[in-house]
Amino acid sequence: MEEKTLKKYIILWLSQSVSGLGSSMTGFALVLWAYGQSNSAMSVSMMSFCNYVPYVILSLFAGVFVDRHNKKSIMLVSDSIAAFGSLAILVSLLMGRLAVWNIYVINGIIGITNAFQQPASAVATGRLVPKEKISNVSGMNAFSNNLIVVFSPMLAAFLFAAGGLPLILLIDLASFAFAFCVLLFFIAIPEQVQKKTYRSPFAGLSEGFAFLKDEKGILYMMLTMALINFFSRLTYENILSPMILSRSSGDSIVLGIVNACMGAGGIAGGIIVSVKKESRHKSAAIYISAALSFLFGDLLMAVGKNAFWWSAAALAASLPIPFIMANQNTILYRKIPAAMQGRVFAVRNAIQYSTIPFGIILGGCLADYVFEPFMVSGSEFAGMLGTIVGNRAGSGMAAMFLCTGICGFTVSVVSCFNREIKKLN
Repeated sequence: MEEKTLKKYIILWLSQSVSGLGSSMTGFALVLWAYGQSNSAMSVSMMSFCNYVPYVILSLFAGVFVDRHNKKSIMLVSDSIAAFGSLAILVSLLMGRLAVWNIYVINGIIGITNAFQQPASAVATGRLVPKEKISNVSGMNAFSNNLIVVFSPMLAAFLFAAGGLPLILLIDLASFAFAFCVLLFFIAIPEQVQKKTYRSPFAGLSEGFAFLKDEKGILYMMLTMALINFFSRLTYENILSPMILSRSSGDSIVLGIVNACMGAGGIAGGIIVSVKKESRHKSAAIYISAALSFLFGDLLMAVGKNAFWWSAAALAASLPIPFIMANQNTILYRKIPAAMQGRVFAVRNAIQYSTIPFGIILGGCLADYVFEPFMVSGSEFAGMLGTIVGNRAGSGMAAMFLCTGICGFTVSVVSCFNREIKKLN
């Protein structure tokens, strides 16, 4: 039975990867389009900000809904609404009415659907995959996600030249239709009957937090990962693309190469995780991997002056990420009872990702209004900093990578020695 459900998961994984490729190509093309319209890092930041805010807020209440309702139906409806967003962008573009604020609104709607889709997908994974295979499956997901990162920029650039943004959006919609049909007709997700009913979503939410109160190690892991996510999103989520474009005189090919190298690092890490034996010291593996990502990724990205060093930094930053996700998922699936996974995963999303919107919006503000002006201010300290990160356009954003590298590395090392977290092994 376990072998049969695992095969079903592999089919689901392949179809969702195809859909993810279409969505990623659209996202890459829209970032270039938005930055071209405003030439501002803030415009890129707001695209991500509008996606994460509703996602974090709704995640607090989505867990009870996910636990009580059919996971397959939730995934189908959520994906359909997201596809409608791509369709709305396509129609606005063809009518000549597409504006940056349209993308903000649609990203907000997609954030709402993700609040339900992601915990439903997480629970579905736990139902389809044997527990001893969770780490390997996390490696598979990292492999496919980063393979998408590698190929989507190149495919998007080629297709944009061939048929423009409408062609990319049409391919995105076709990939959604394929994944939708596979899930609808070929995937059966086992359900557990929920006998307990809740008068309000707050009741189930309180149970999720009560579980974390007893499992202090998991709670501390989520809180420290929230802080790590904050430092990561200050730069990689929204500053990386504007920085590369600024420092390469707007060369989108260089940006595509750097993104591809970031995906290549994730692919390598995903392959290693998917075939290696489960780590004996899972909590240590999480934070050592995070520390290495900040140390060799952010710091090298800060001091790099050309595509070679930016690509090396992207590779170094992304290779450890699959180890973080695999070990964290293994801990969670083993510690959380199956009947509560929807609630706890939703609370995890709310806690762990709550800092991301603040990192995104603060990163854009700091780049446009603090670091970039400071680096051209002519002050003595700016001159000293310029000897490390350079003093041309984009150097302020490079200085931000220097800061996040130091802060992220420090938080990761300190978290590794937390007594409650060390017990999670």
